[in-house]
Amino acid sequence: MKSIQYLEENKQRFLDELFDLLRIPSVSADSKFKGDVRKAAEYLKANFEKIGADNVEICETPGHPIVYAEKIIDAAKPTVLVYGHYDVQPADPYELWDSPPFEPVIKDERIYARGACDDKGQMYMHVKAFEAMVACNELPCNIKFMIEGEEEVGSDNLGDFVKANTEKLKSDVILISDTSIISNEHPSITVGLKGLSYLEVEVTGPNRDLHSGVYGGGVANPINTLCTMISSLMDETGKVTIPGFYDKVVELTQAEREDLNKAPFSLDAYKNDLGIKAVKGEDGYTTLERVGIRPTLDVNGIWGGYIGEGAKTVLPSKAYAKISTRLVPNQEHTEITELIKNHIESIAPDYVKVKVTPHHGGNPAVTPTDAKGYKAASEAIEKAWGKTPIPTRDGGSIPIVALFSEVLKVDTVLLGMGLDEDAIHSPNESYGLFNYYKGIETIAWFHQYFSK
Repeated sequence: MKSIQYLEENKQRFLDELFDLLRIPSVSADSKFKGDVRKAAEYLKANFEKIGADNVEICETPGHPIVYAEKIIDAAKPTVLVYGHYDVQPADPYELWDSPPFEPVIKDERIYARGACDDKGQMYMHVKAFEAMVACNELPCNIKFMIEGEEEVGSDNLGDFVKANTEKLKSDVILISDTSIISNEHPSITVGLKGLSYLEVEVTGPNRDLHSGVYGGGVANPINTLCTMISSLMDETGKVTIPGFYDKVVELTQAEREDLNKAPFSLDAYKNDLGIKAVKGEDGYTTLERVGIRPTLDVNGIWGGYIGEGAKTVLPSKAYAKISTRLVPNQEHTEITELIKNHIESIAPDYVKVKVTPHHGGNPAVTPTDAKGYKAASEAIEKAWGKTPIPTRDGGSIPIVALFSEVLKVDTVLLGMGLDEDAIHSPNESYGLFNYYKGIETIAWFHQYFSK
């Protein structure tokens, strides 16, 4: 295929362009970067126009914009809708980065920068595969692109955009690269994603910060109280104690669990990589099952009182925590959010006031392995990698996938190329050069096989 040769001839330019995109600090969660988020959208728009896409536009939303582009070569041919996002997580804490997060560098054949893998590097693979196919007159199908700027803050406005543009987004399959593979030796395709429910808890005790010597022991400490409440949300077996939490969880058969555990996995290597002596999770399940098929609850942040240098003997007025749950098939995120909110409010003791604020969420999604899109992705990996991919279930969430299924009525294929070592959302995020280039090649083959 000429497109593969085109990739080889333009590898350095494809990398240079990605670096230009990575230098834009498009942090959607922080308003001080609003102009940079817009700049990233404009960068993509200009690139789409340059490489031959049609009807390229920046679609405004109440938040950050969506970049749309398409190439319709024949209405009778299949249409692939590519989804990705150009916004990134905050880079804090900056001091833990070995190099500035928005000044990409290559070390040991890896690109280090915020967004290198999640999701600029993976999203841009699709842009460059499209360029190669168009330049070589090998585009076998219609392609539409919908690249958003709010994925890292919950995609609050994407749902309304999708519902308002069902005809514009009409397609035969949705293709996303925002997931990982087991390893470069064992390529895989994610067929299941967890849902998400995210909340913030605020606990208030006295009406002002107090001297811990004068008032300690006589007035409830909100931090102590919050910690007690949080610790009650899970029992000693690792099960969530919120009433009704497991009511709709789909239990996999023993055969399905055995298939899931056939994926290559070394518990010792897992522990060594994380620097831990032992794993912890729900009793009765393997690590792969805990991550892939069981719902979980985690405290993502907790704060209050004095955290500056030195000592300050304060009994704080308030304490806060951010809590998320990852959900599995049949758990509906709004229902779970309401269960958690009601439960936390019900266990609050009289000596504090509790406020629970729901944030973003999304439902779980599963793609059948007998779907045409999955089969095309499997063939593409076999062609590009020389290996048959392993279907896996991911502990992460892409809330929009469930909405795509509900509103657009098509399957989603998760053709991600990331690795666990990429450290997404963490300092020193990276993405392998091999994965970036191999991803572009794989995507080009996907379009060929899906069109057949």
